Amino acid sequence: MSTDADATILVVDDEESVSEMVSSALRFAGYRVRTADDGIAALRSVKAEPPDLIVLDVNMPEMDGFEVCRRLRRDGVQIPVIFLTARDDIDDKRTGFRHGGDDYLTKPFSLEELGLRIEALLRRTGRDASANSRIAVADLVIDEDAHQVWRGGEEVQLSPTEFLLLRFLALNRDRVMSKGQIVEHVWEYDFDGNHGIVESYVSYLRKKLGDPEGELIQTVRGFGYVIRSGS
Repeated sequence: MSTDADATILVVDDEESVSEMVSSALRFAGYRVRTADDGIAALRSVKAEPPDLIVLDVNMPEMDGFEVCRRLRRDGVQIPVIFLTARDDIDDKRTGFRHGGDDYLTKPFSLEELGLRIEALLRRTGRDASANSRIAVADLVIDEDAHQVWRGGEEVQLSPTEFLLLRFLALNRDRVMSKGQIVEHVWEYDFDGNHGIVESYVSYLRKKLGDPEGELIQTVRGFGYVIRSGS
């Protein structure tokens, strides 16, 4: 099997034996591999260091693979996802693709077939990182790879949390995001604290971005915040 030596695969499965089997095969094939044993851990891993592809088990407790993929797509994460499932039902496949999955493999499966599907999906979704690492909204530019931000051509220094908040709002431009959605993505996915932290960080961002009146990061009273394309 020919592989992209720089590709990182995240394997998400709560069955240790399956996770170890898949991970070992992919490492042997030349991929860099990370693992997560549940949905929450998978979301945190993607947030901390996005992989190039996710092999995602559907049948996990607490948060199943469909919900993990749904949250990733909602948050603007377009990393390719291959679902693994013990269920060979057309409705399940329809659900998986509806939630943003790219491929679907039924257990038990051949490791060779999984490898071929990964190789094909990476090739099909391969893109020029330099062309896609920047998000532009009005006069705001965010470089995801370099973690740099410019407004009106002037670089703005942001803390890691401020950067994550701004990136989340920019990726979801023209969509009003609730404080709960923002906390869930920017802070921990299982964070259960005061949503007032969002107001504080929006205030920090507005000051640094020269947006004291909230023309760029707009407040939707009683709900949350939005960055609009025409800001």
